[in-house]
Parts: sequence; C-alpha cells; structure tokens
Amino acid sequence: MTTATARQAIPSPGIGADLSHIRSWIFDLDNTLYPPESQFMKLVETRINQYVVRTSGMASDAAMVVQKGYLRDYGTSLAGLMANYRVDPHDFLAEVHDVPLDALVPDPGMRAGLERLEGPRLIFTNGSLAHAERVLERLELSDLFDGLFALEDADLIPKPDPRTFARMTERFGVDPTGAAFFEDTVRNLVPAKAVGMTTILVGAHAFDIEADFVDHRTRTLDTFLATAILTPGDIVP
Repeated sequence: MTTATARQAIPSPGIGADLSHIRSWIFDLDNTLYPPESQFMKLVETRINQYVVRTSGMASDAAMVVQKGYLRDYGTSLAGLMANYRVDPHDFLAEVHDVPLDALVPDPGMRAGLERLEGPRLIFTNGSLAHAERVLERLELSDLFDGLFALEDADLIPKPDPRTFARMTERFGVDPTGAAFFEDTVRNLVPAKAVGMTTILVGAHAFDIEADFVDHRTRTLDTFLATAILTPGDIVP
C-alpha cells in the first residue's frame, strides 16, 4: 500500500465510523438534531430562569447559578426544583417549553443522513413530550422517527439515571448491544455505554473531552450520518 493509499484508508475524525452492527438508532433531541449555534435552547434556559426566580425569590443571576447546579446535580433543573420546592412539574414543562421555534431551520442534510439508517429511529429526551413533538415537526423530521421517549415517560426521572435507560430500552424492545446513542451531553453517555450501547458524542467540543465511554465523536451530526459505514458494502478498500 502506498503512503497516499494509506492516508485515504484512514478516516478523518468523526468520518466513516463503522456502525454496520447497529440495528437501533437512539437520538437525544436538543442541541443534537439541530446545531446549538441556533441558540434555541437559550430561550428555554431563559424561561427556566424566570421560573426559578419566581419560585425561589432569588435575583436572576443567583437563580441562574442555582438552576445550573440543579442541572449538574439532578440531571434537569426541574428535578432540582422538585427536590427543593413545591412545584407542579407539568406546569413547569408547559411554561418553559412555550418558546418560539423561529431559530430552528429544517436541514436537508440531517434528513438525508437519518434516511440512510435501517432500523428503528428513536428520540430519547429530557424534554417534555409536547416539546419534542413541536421541535421534530419544525425540523420536518417527525415522519422519520418510530418512537419518542420523553421526560413524562420516565416518571420525570431524567437521563443519566440508569433506571430511565432501562425503561426506555424495555419500552421499545431495544437490544443495547445493537444500539447507537447520539448525545451532546457527555455524562448521559455513561449509562448508555454501561449497558453496551455504541456511544456518539455530538457537538463543537466533542473532541475536547477525553472519556473511554465515548466510542465516536462528531462536531456535526449530519456529516457523521452521511459518512457512517452502515453495511459491509459501505467500506471502501
């Protein structure tokens, strides 16, 4: 093999990942199926901040520190609020997700990448069911997914709790060893890897994080899906 041929045979980082053993495709939603650069989740975070301010009586800056601490310690800001205050979780979910969708733009490249995948495609989100349905419809991807597991389906127990992973896989009959999980939050990949899933970290900082429970990394999900090896026939000698 010549040096030039050898270079061609080695895929660039995040390009040409071998996923030929995968039979089920599990995707986080926010900042995974659309780029975080859209700043869409900033709108949700602002609504959460307003909710924490009203519930706690704190100033906005102090409330932001608290809500980020809840996110770190409990998995979601809602879980932290429920542990420390009397709140109606369903009112919370309805209020904080009631944001305009203008920042989200359908991406033909993302759709084409998803269409390549053989087998069930599933959404696994810490957001609400209504939020996930709205976002998927806005992205024009609803018809490509075979199931949606939202926070209500987990009895409000968010990722990365292993019980929620177990409930999701049981509900859809997923064999974890034949499943790929795409996620922008690295800690949510820990329980996925523990049960045998192939883990893919998505986002601008995917290559900055060293973690042996991450199998693949990509800055842009559409490129990763477009170049992934899905069958032995996809392998270029």
